[in-house]
Amino acid sequence: MRFVINLIPYLVASSAFAAVVGAFTTTSSLKVQVGRGDITRGFVKVPVLGSFPSSSKGKIARSNSFTLMSSSVATLDESSSIEMESKTNDISFPLLIWKFSRPHTLIGSAVAVPALHCLAAPHLSSILSLTMFKSIIVSVIPALLINIYITGLNQITDVDIDRVNKPYLPIPAGQLAVPDAKKIVSVCLTVGLSLGLLMGTPGLNMALWGSAILGTIYSLPPFRLKRFPFLAATCIVAVRGTIINVGFFAHAQKFVFGNSSGILKLFLSDRKCLLSSLFYGIFGIVIALMKDVPDVEGDEKANIRSFSVRVGQKKIFKGARRTLSLLLFGYGAGFLNAGRSASTFSVLASRMIVGLSSIYFGVKARENSR
Repeated sequence: MRFVINLIPYLVASSAFAAVVGAFTTTSSLKVQVGRGDITRGFVKVPVLGSFPSSSKGKIARSNSFTLMSSSVATLDESSSIEMESKTNDISFPLLIWKFSRPHTLIGSAVAVPALHCLAAPHLSSILSLTMFKSIIVSVIPALLINIYITGLNQITDVDIDRVNKPYLPIPAGQLAVPDAKKIVSVCLTVGLSLGLLMGTPGLNMALWGSAILGTIYSLPPFRLKRFPFLAATCIVAVRGTIINVGFFAHAQKFVFGNSSGILKLFLSDRKCLLSSLFYGIFGIVIALMKDVPDVEGDEKANIRSFSVRVGQKKIFKGARRTLSLLLFGYGAGFLNAGRSASTFSVLASRMIVGLSSIYFGVKARENSR
């Protein structure tokens, strides 16, 4: 009963978040963008208000008298274009938020939090406890909100670039207006940080505040560190490698197991925390290199001098592929070596499975990226 009572602020905050953001975007995020007689937000132009632009499928010329055929073509073009736009804009609010959140990052955060809780557990039986479940809920909700804030802010500041690199995202696709996107990220930031302060531990607040601050200076002027490849990579490695791993690991240790050790002391003294941070730090380098490989065209136009722009897509791609393969090979070899000191058959079997799987994925990463 006490557990349910403690979760009430989270349930209320989550409901308020959905209601407020839904009110912001129900009307204006799906509105038709009209300007100078044309509907032009990424769709076929529609003749409105007496203006009849040319199209590739038939030109409708202005004259003193329209023939029946040209009027029919105009009507057909207008109906088809409106129907196309209606289908494109006919998107529910949950799906809109899902697309706006960049799902691959949201899924990563949703998996990372419980995974780090399991890593922090001293033994298997302690994972299956009510306190562990409560700790995961307390941390995963604000983590997802901050994730939406970071990815959403990046989209708001990269509208012109995304029109070239990622025209399918909600803002360049005309499904979400920039003012509404700003309201969404503001609500996510406020609610996420407030929930951390309300029920979180120092480790959780370090993860939330550290990620939010670095995500802000990564995207937002006047800092906009994404313009500088080394600083951009440093932000990504710091968040993925240190802040998230150490923060949520320390939160689990404090919230579930009552470990009051300082965050830095825990990072340096706990081998599991240190090695996981090292692994994801190197993995963060791969992310920093790979994420800009397909975005060269838009980055060049916006004068974003990423590593891919400076060095070339092929060289960066090959370097990132080799780094990822070596990381997985090293990770697998470490587990296989640790199997030699396993105290029970189950521990031996689990380490062998993880080690061989890591090596297998390292091989597949090389094969599938050739």
